[in-house]
Amino acid sequence: MIRRLPDLLIEPVVRLALTEDLGRTGDVTAQACIPEGARMRAVFAARKAGVLAGIDCVRLAVLAMDPAAKVELKLRDGDAFEAGAVLAEVEADARAFLAAERTALNLLGRLCGIATLTRAYVDAVAGTKARIADTRKTTPGLRALEKHAVLCGGGMNHRFGLDDAILIKDNHVAVCGGVGEAVRRAKAAAGHLMKVEVEVDGLDQLDEALAEAPDVIMLDNFTLDMLREAVARTAGRVTLEASGGVNLETVRGIAETGVDVISVGALTHSAPSLDIGLDAR
Repeated sequence: MIRRLPDLLIEPVVRLALTEDLGRTGDVTAQACIPEGARMRAVFAARKAGVLAGIDCVRLAVLAMDPAAKVELKLRDGDAFEAGAVLAEVEADARAFLAAERTALNLLGRLCGIATLTRAYVDAVAGTKARIADTRKTTPGLRALEKHAVLCGGGMNHRFGLDDAILIKDNHVAVCGGVGEAVRRAKAAAGHLMKVEVEVDGLDQLDEALAEAPDVIMLDNFTLDMLREAVARTAGRVTLEASGGVNLETVRGIAETGVDVISVGALTHSAPSLDIGLDAR
């Protein structure tokens, strides 16, 4: 079961999106066309099959506009669904509900799209030891929600930000003067709970990194033959992460080389929004 995100993390995103949509005077169309006090019932229904993520965004968007609304969530984050599935049922003040509609759909569609794409990658590497991970290539302001969506799709989270793990990239290496020196400095500075990962772009850098025993080595844009050689040379001493040039056509071959983790920026920066509609009842 996927652990729910606390409302405390979701509410600021939902309220900011509502504020952006409502502007200075609110929903002028609903105010003009819908009688005050009118009620409506509707369902959020999937137009395509997918994996659910972000259903609490629907609940919080509706309740932000109408605290007395009735919101019944039909599925949980992480559940797979078919086209036509009802994801949530709502009864609320009509003006309030229509003002919340687009914010709810935007967030739900975006997050379901990420979860659905992640599930496709996870399924593509089934039967191998490799796990699919996200990156920091997220939409500004939506990282917590988008990384939650990756979990809903069966992937795992890479570091959340710059503060929770040390990841030495090529530019760090260039400034430090080499992979070995960069890893030595990082390990000297890291606390006992802080992991150190270093990116390498060739087998020579891999050997230099292995000599310093980091926790994780990222193999950046390695060919399949290079990945297999890296796995053989490492012999399980550190976690190996493959990155770069990963898509649904290449991910299976990468996984079969024996790497432990495959990080995929496309999970969050290129996932199409899943088509979800609001149907009045």
